[in-house]
Amino acid sequence: MSSAADLNTGTGRGKTPPEPGGHRAAATRRKARRIGGVLLSLLLTMLGLLLVTFVIGRVMPIDPVLKVVGDRATQAQYDAAYQAMGLDRPLYVQFAGYVGEVLTGDFGRSISTGQMVIDDIRRVFPATLELATLGTLIGVFAGVPLGVIAAARRGGIVDQVARVVALVGYSMPIFWLGLMGLLIFYGILGWVGGPGRQGIIYDGMVPKVTGLLLVDTLVAGDWGAFKDAFSHIILPASLLGYFSLAYISRMTRSFMLEQLSAEYITTARVKGLSESAVIWRHAFRNISIPLVTVIALSFGSLLEGSVLTEIIFSWPGLGQYITKALLAGDMNAVLGGTVVVGTSFVALNLLSDILYRVLDPRSE
Repeated sequence: MSSAADLNTGTGRGKTPPEPGGHRAAATRRKARRIGGVLLSLLLTMLGLLLVTFVIGRVMPIDPVLKVVGDRATQAQYDAAYQAMGLDRPLYVQFAGYVGEVLTGDFGRSISTGQMVIDDIRRVFPATLELATLGTLIGVFAGVPLGVIAAARRGGIVDQVARVVALVGYSMPIFWLGLMGLLIFYGILGWVGGPGRQGIIYDGMVPKVTGLLLVDTLVAGDWGAFKDAFSHIILPASLLGYFSLAYISRMTRSFMLEQLSAEYITTARVKGLSESAVIWRHAFRNISIPLVTVIALSFGSLLEGSVLTEIIFSWPGLGQYITKALLAGDMNAVLGGTVVVGTSFVALNLLSDILYRVLDPRSE
């Protein structure tokens, strides 16, 4: 028989049933804590990035005051500029002011161009974005199938080729490959356009809509300009795509090998499913979620690591802009470009984390 306490609770075990909506409230609290943790992590990462760039700007052996007033300025002019730039204030006050300026998009004025740094970045960043995007697409559409086939035929010819491709991609200097590519495909064979983003004949002829030249030429319906722009971007994009391919194919192969050794794959084969269905419908579906993170990291690496490629191919992007600014001692431009690259990388990591949670309900 049930005790009085059991009867009062309405159960035979003396336990209070969960209140209506209790599970939903708990799930909401967990989700709120998770979102709060992500936002806090994002905030701390951005503060760390700003702190690093602020410190770099202070420890570099470049006097920003002399860059403004010149070497022939008097001491009074130097002191006035020093105070006007706020360099006489305590460092924590300078850092607070720096954070406030960055949040409003104010990176100061570039000494090299005479323009506001944010305006320069708006002008050059689309070129880097276009180059990195095309390079990532090449890496994904070539690297993913290569990694899948290499894992499915482990030890075979395709697997050996994939290993060699990855090894060369990791070990070969990018500047050497760039120079050899220009020599062979542009200088000797004439298959691609030369350095730069567009030929002189088309320079300034296409209205700027997005800043992405391939997109703008299509919007304008200028097929001649599109072909010219494509001929200039395909070689540096293929070079970046090759390095992206090496990383993506290696990670895809690793993920696939882990899945192909799982018990559910053996069960699927025992049930009589075709090998292509086992590989693409089951194994590949399970690795598609971690591949999102791999592709996002690869894209971020191309955004921040295309400096040498842009220099070799005279590509007017953010990497070349930062390099020229560094050589000229233009710290406003250097720090502004560094903050933009770092912010892009943080945003891509956040986006990959969000997509991971959306695509994989088990992460909730």
